[in-house]
Amino acid sequence: MLRITELRLPLDHPEQALRPAIVARLGVADADLINFTLFKRSYDARKKTAIVLIYTVDCEVRDEAAVLARFAGDPHVKPSPDTRYQFVGHAPADFFAQQAPRPVVVGFGPCGIFAALILAQMGLRPIVLERGKEVRERTKDTWNLWRQGVLDPESNVQFGEGGAGTFSDGKLWSQISDPRHLTRKVLTEFVKAGAPDEILVVSKPHIGTFRLVSMVEKMRADIQALGGEIRFEQRVTDVLIEGSGEGRHIRGVTLVSGEQLRTDHVVLALGHSARDTFTMLHERGVYMEAKPFSMGFRIEHPQSLIDKARFGPNAGNPILGAADYKLVHHARNGRSVYSFCMCPGGTVVAATSEPNRVVTNGMSQYSRNERNANAGIVVGLAPQDYAQDKNATGPVNPLDGLAFQRQWESRAFDLGGGGYQAPGQLVGDFIKGQTSRALGGVMPSYKPGVHLTDLGQPGHSSLPDYAIEAIREALPAFERQIKGFSMPDAVLTGVETRTSSPLRITRGRDYQSLNVKGLYPAGEGAGYAGGIMSASVDGIEVAEALGRAMLTG
Repeated sequence: MLRITELRLPLDHPEQALRPAIVARLGVADADLINFTLFKRSYDARKKTAIVLIYTVDCEVRDEAAVLARFAGDPHVKPSPDTRYQFVGHAPADFFAQQAPRPVVVGFGPCGIFAALILAQMGLRPIVLERGKEVRERTKDTWNLWRQGVLDPESNVQFGEGGAGTFSDGKLWSQISDPRHLTRKVLTEFVKAGAPDEILVVSKPHIGTFRLVSMVEKMRADIQALGGEIRFEQRVTDVLIEGSGEGRHIRGVTLVSGEQLRTDHVVLALGHSARDTFTMLHERGVYMEAKPFSMGFRIEHPQSLIDKARFGPNAGNPILGAADYKLVHHARNGRSVYSFCMCPGGTVVAATSEPNRVVTNGMSQYSRNERNANAGIVVGLAPQDYAQDKNATGPVNPLDGLAFQRQWESRAFDLGGGGYQAPGQLVGDFIKGQTSRALGGVMPSYKPGVHLTDLGQPGHSSLPDYAIEAIREALPAFERQIKGFSMPDAVLTGVETRTSSPLRITRGRDYQSLNVKGLYPAGEGAGYAGGIMSASVDGIEVAEALGRAMLTG
């Protein structure tokens, strides 16, 4: 098989045009093209009136060696890579006959799901501990917050089966380096669990919350069928560590019930909101360090505005779908402002996990057909920005970022007037620095509701002054890239604080904690991923490292 990349055809080309285009590109007779399969499809919309589709195809041709020899210097005609997943090993049937302790996975979001799945497929029968509820019960609890303003701190957007990714746009792409094609393994497993086949082909696949729910259930069943065990409402309150110095090793975990679970291998697939667990690990001396993260607002526009700005006369084409965007601005005060987790045709959702705090996030369904587009507009922060002791020398306390997030989430709760309403402001008023009194043409989608205010009010601002200043400068700058972006009645909703983990539970090249052997920090909460795909891939790689350690002794 050989692979052609960058095969370009007009947006409106007929379906049957692909084969002649392949034949022409390779310079072979039609009869010599035995078969072809579509590997990936993307588009180039830089010229709105002449959008083109870009294909990657795998082809079977007669005399393949001769064809490849003719294209020896062409980077877009190469042998097709082997994208099949290769396991690092499998446990023999009697592996646990000597009552060796089973591996434990803490957390059942994307990272934990794939860590547990790979371990199960290797025959290592993992035990998964998830502090929240199974996904359908968790969905009911989440809707209670959105509809009635009632928060369950253990079952919400952040905690429960599927993790924070369940209540998101369901984006299934990432910019991580992937020489082993692990993202293909992730997508293949998602299709097996019920995702549409198209996610294997389109360049920016997504699923949406409703489909993710049933997929998560199917993957849970697969893990259980392979000997894995999933325990819900089992928050880990302590870790059992033996030894000292470089000889420290994990020996088990303590659950909220008081039960102690013996194990020598623990995957810490925590979400970025597991603040109590981070604090416990820090108290137990597990090495961690402060890291940069970002905070800001959610912004909402009519999706039709974004479609027109990005696709021009081709807006509404079903192949293109709802348009997204990616923006960045370097402000005069030295801050970077950028769009984050853009959700076409989606909604802004309440994403807090702690009482009397407001956190926003974005979500879309598979159809992406809601009226508004939304995205985070966030400002980068360094550890020195949120250090609690400004006079201290040396590294910033890794827990300081948690305190900083909480400070602004509590402020947002107050500015929203309570009941988990979020503070909001029209973009035009925000730029002018005046309180919003009434909504315009854009109706905010956040539930339980939006309370209009002044997000940048001096002395009682919803974000640090430098962040307000940078965002005020960035919005008109983004207008130059997307016409209408700074429209006066677009809506800002605060605050977006949990873009990523504010700390990293640092690990070595063996994927184990720097100072606790057998402890495998993984995924978003540990500071090693951002989004469904990168977290899932990290879960695979950590499971492989753990599997090697268990199988080789």
